[in-house]
Amino acid sequence: MSAVLECSGLAAGYAKGRPCVRDFDLELQPGEVLSLLGPNGAGKTTLLMTMTGLIPSLGGNVTIAGVAVKPGQARASSRAGLVLVPDDRALFTGLTVKENLELAGRRGGTTVADVLGYFPALGERMKVSSGMLSGGEQQMLAVGRALMQDPKVLLIDELSMGLAPVIVEALLPVIRKVADDTGAAVILVEQHVRLALEIADTAIVLAHGVEVLRGPAGELAAEPERIERAYLGGSEAKTPV
Repeated sequence: MSAVLECSGLAAGYAKGRPCVRDFDLELQPGEVLSLLGPNGAGKTTLLMTMTGLIPSLGGNVTIAGVAVKPGQARASSRAGLVLVPDDRALFTGLTVKENLELAGRRGGTTVADVLGYFPALGERMKVSSGMLSGGEQQMLAVGRALMQDPKVLLIDELSMGLAPVIVEALLPVIRKVADDTGAAVILVEQHVRLALEIADTAIVLAHGVEVLRGPAGELAAEPERIERAYLGGSEAKTPV
């Protein structure tokens, strides 16, 4: 099976010659869920923004379903199928739930009804402005809006931001189901390590801008001390994925 997302030697940052993330390589298969872990400041969000073209890369290449994306070309990345759910959710707070979803829709693609199949709680909130939703409902809407764009690769930055753990426990399995149902690959940046590993196929830990640990999510979940060492900056040999 061909990789849907490939990153080769990717360098990410905000100043030329001073990358926050260095030499990042990745091949992500359709339907694969990757948990991208690491302490605050490790470069996770910067890496996602570089993949999507919201900030230009400082080196390396990004390919989506065989299409090379030029650095800093956010629209081209989106057209190629790379969709980001940012940590601030970026909803149009003055628009209703229905309007937010319809605005993101593509002709002949995912429908509002499809989204409600994943997030039925939104069904009773369709006429409510997104600014009046609870944090959990806003996150459902943010993910649902991304699904309306029929992503080949779905990037989710801090799904749990501002949410109670019980809400996160309910939302994360939905992300797994989306990947299984649609074949979209998912990169999930998440601080709830245990919960993220439960729904992922693979996990990568970044520390100080470099990859320090990679392996099957189930194996890493069974050896939490390895993740703890990686969070503290200890490097291990990469496990082939």
